[in-house]
Amino acid sequence: MVRKFENELRTRATLLNRLKDLGDGDSWEQFFNVYWRLIYGVARKAGLDNGEAMDVVQETMAAVARHMPDFKYDPAIGSFKGWLLNMARWRITDQLRKRGPLKRHRSPAHGDANSDTLGRIPDERLDLSAIWEADWQNNLFEAALENVKPRLEPEKYQIFDFYVNKEWPVKKVAETFKVSENVVYLVKSRVTELLREEVRRLESEVT
Repeated sequence: MVRKFENELRTRATLLNRLKDLGDGDSWEQFFNVYWRLIYGVARKAGLDNGEAMDVVQETMAAVARHMPDFKYDPAIGSFKGWLLNMARWRITDQLRKRGPLKRHRSPAHGDANSDTLGRIPDERLDLSAIWEADWQNNLFEAALENVKPRLEPEKYQIFDFYVNKEWPVKKVAETFKVSENVVYLVKSRVTELLREEVRRLESEVT
């Protein structure tokens, strides 16, 4: 257990050290691909429209890049996850303050896919911590799925997708792919474990 904890700390420090190098495009691309949806989703739930939320994503990433060369990870002070939330919170607040009084209190445009979330009046005092925490694990799962999918045989991923994500009955999945029900259960178990391992890896890097 001690060795596992030490390995996680090394992995975490290694990623953060790589991000200190602004020329390390691969690490920054990895970071962006994992976390942009989280930032975007929280911005939308805070009351921003699509364009404003995308601005928050870009401005938050730019702010992280500016601060990263001097950033020092200290778990005794706080998590990187909490620090990233603060970076996003300030940019969300900036976007809300840019609005004129009329726009600040307007309702979403007709046909907005997120009108159920955005119908309330945006509030600069909104506590985003609960939203951030609620979305964090889901975001990591989605990122893990994207990372794991290329490592799977297409048929195995489809079996998993239809059984777990689309919630088809196991009998229907087995008949569709001409495999036994035991194979469906086995695929689900193996893919689920791969996803758990990938989520743990992603979480250990920056939390």
